[in-house]
Amino acid sequence: MDTGRASGPSEAAARVAEWIAASKDNGSRPYIIIDKINASLLLFDAKGKPIGVAPVLIGVAVGDDATPGVGNKALAEIGPAEKTTPAGRFLAKFGLAAGKEKVLWVDYATSVALHPIPKGASKEERRRQRMLSPTSEDNRITFGCINVPIAFYSKSVRPLFQKRGGYVYVLPDTKPIEEVFPRLRVQALADGDAS
Repeated sequence: MDTGRASGPSEAAARVAEWIAASKDNGSRPYIIIDKINASLLLFDAKGKPIGVAPVLIGVAVGDDATPGVGNKALAEIGPAEKTTPAGRFLAKFGLAAGKEKVLWVDYATSVALHPIPKGASKEERRRQRMLSPTSEDNRITFGCINVPIAFYSKSVRPLFQKRGGYVYVLPDTKPIEEVFPRLRVQALADGDAS
């Protein structure tokens, strides 16, 4: 299955973007949609204006829930099946991570953050090459964090999220999208009534 990113956002990502814009679910904060299937990030300002799209690296394991207690484990203790990027709606804020590096914490309790490729990442993992490849099939490599291109992070994500944070909507791998974002059902009903 070729899941090239060149085709644009997935149907699920477009649907979530429409719902957020229509319902103003983001309040007055910027937001990001992580499309795990396409291994891409869609960035919007607080008013819902699209700012940019970037490739991402995500957790090795396919799945939508973090393993209980995974945030308290050392990286060496985390097994392959536990390296999941959890799906859901998260209020993300900047904070310190290991090595006193500032990251955008997506879900602090499960140690999931959004940040550039770590400087200490093994060269054997070929993270940069994976991120730049034309398909998303090789973009599952992290422990659950979301890696983004450093220039996009520095020039677009950080300026928008630095002051008050914002929302990160991570689309599911396996669960129905309405199970992860129940408010989509309300939007679908409202759209159905309008026709």
